[in-house]
Amino acid sequence: MEPLDLWKPNVPRIYDYFLGGKDNFAHDREIMEEVRRYVPDAPLLARENRAFLRRAVRLLAASGVRQFIDVGSGMPVEGDTHQNTHEIAQHIDPDSRVAYVDIDPVVASHGRALLGKSPGVAVVQGDVRRPEDLLADPELREVIDFDEPVAVIMLLLLHFIEDEEDPAGIVARLRASMAPGSHLVVSHSTSEFDTDGRVQKAADVYRKANSPLTLRDRAGILRLFDGFDLLEPGLTTLSLWRPEPAPGPGWHQRPDTGVPPGAEHQWIYAGVGRRP
Repeated sequence: MEPLDLWKPNVPRIYDYFLGGKDNFAHDREIMEEVRRYVPDAPLLARENRAFLRRAVRLLAASGVRQFIDVGSGMPVEGDTHQNTHEIAQHIDPDSRVAYVDIDPVVASHGRALLGKSPGVAVVQGDVRRPEDLLADPELREVIDFDEPVAVIMLLLLHFIEDEEDPAGIVARLRASMAPGSHLVVSHSTSEFDTDGRVQKAADVYRKANSPLTLRDRAGILRLFDGFDLLEPGLTTLSLWRPEPAPGPGWHQRPDTGVPPGAEHQWIYAGVGRRP
């Protein structure tokens, strides 16, 4: 399990800062600013990622999925702008159940304090690199029944699993426990459009943090969906995965992120797969 190290830049706290949160330290913010020197749109992409989460969870909840495991969930977010997974799902069906999982002990503790008393919610400290232990966790099992369909959410997580740790194999072991009709929700940084090396330089900055970041091409990310049927529009960039329509004439920004239409920011892929 991940040891507590408040003095090393930390991925969940860096992401929290990207989203405008307050659960981060000066050395986390320094990493974020260094990343932003190479890719100025990084905070925007963090918001795009949250918007993708909202759209995907709403879609799956509306289609009848009532169980969600949010792996690598990061710091819980507060306020009306960034809803947490259980809030999105339970808005569709109050009986929806959600397990939040993160390797970081501070994230797990913070999550229990803010979310742990919500009905149908569990917050678990666990390591996705040990999926059998995660799946057997008694707190997770209190809210998740693997005999029924479940959506496993892994947003901006698997690029922190290095090739030698076999991310596709980890997903395959999770898939083996998932009932037919289950879903996999993934977003992942890519090298596909990195024509000038800026994205790789930004990824290299994470070597100063507690987890290095591995960029993968489209084929490498598609391998994560082996055994799943991709929902339309397939594997695409964040902003192009089922964007919400403008509410009416004169609307000049997408309602879920405030991003101008046509801004594609193509260095994160996103997709949702269904286990047949």
